[in-house]
Order: sequence, then structure tokens, then C-alpha cells
Amino acid sequence: MKDLSLLFKISAILWVFWGIVHIMAGVFTINFVLSDDISGAISGIADAVDPANVQRDYPDAAGAIISQHGFNLLWIGLVTLISAFYIWKKNKNAIFLAAITGGLADLGYFLFLDLGGFVNFMPGTLMTIVSSAAITLSFYAYFKGRKATS
Repeated sequence: MKDLSLLFKISAILWVFWGIVHIMAGVFTINFVLSDDISGAISGIADAVDPANVQRDYPDAAGAIISQHGFNLLWIGLVTLISAFYIWKKNKNAIFLAAITGGLADLGYFLFLDLGGFVNFMPGTLMTIVSSAAITLSFYAYFKGRKATS
């Protein structure tokens, strides 16, 4: 049972790291839009795309959409960061909340940005690996521990 406790703690640490990165990404994305630099926000997200290819005059609605994306990054990062403290304590609800919010956010990232070829490995793809590892470790520890107690 002690081995499983270590898995919960590793998962929690991964979620803390993931959460902080996404909170920062959300703040940076919103800041770009507020600075009237929608092209910079897009280049920051789709970092494998030549910045010259996204330089144009965007309508205000595009800035609002990018800001919404930044807001989503921020709150999802906060939810996983808070969940991490409870995952450390082996809380089932926190395990599933982090997996649903962070996992589905990264699934969308993987499907549309990674597979689309719009991003470099660092930091986005690495964060997808981090969230996948955090989910795998916490699920394994939770279900293995549950099986051992039944």
C-alpha cells in the first residue's frame, strides 16, 4: 500500500507542474490580446507556425475567442492545481476531476494542434505527456488500492 501512496504523490506533483504551466499560458494568452497582439497570442499557442503567417488585422471577435481560450487555460490550470493537493491525500473525486478537466483539455490539444502539426514538442506536447502520466499513475494507484481493500 505504501508504493501506491508514492504514485498518488508523483501524480499530484505532475498536476501541480501542469496546472502552473497552464495558468501561466492562460495569463500570457489573455495579456497578448489585451495588448492588442492577437498574432502574438496565436504564435504563442501554435509555436511551430511561422509568425509571419499569422500577422494580420484580426476582428475584435477573434481576440474575444482567443481570450476565451486563455481563460479556459487559466481555470483548467487552477482546477488541476487545487485537485493536486487532494490527489496527494488520495481523494477519489480530485483524481477524477483533474483527469476530466486536464485530460480532456490535453486531448483537444493533441487532436487539433499536435496532430495538425502546429506545435513544437516543448512545452505543449510535453504537457500532454505529463497529464497522461498523472492520470495513469493516479488511476492505477486508485484502482489497485481499491482492489486490495475489497
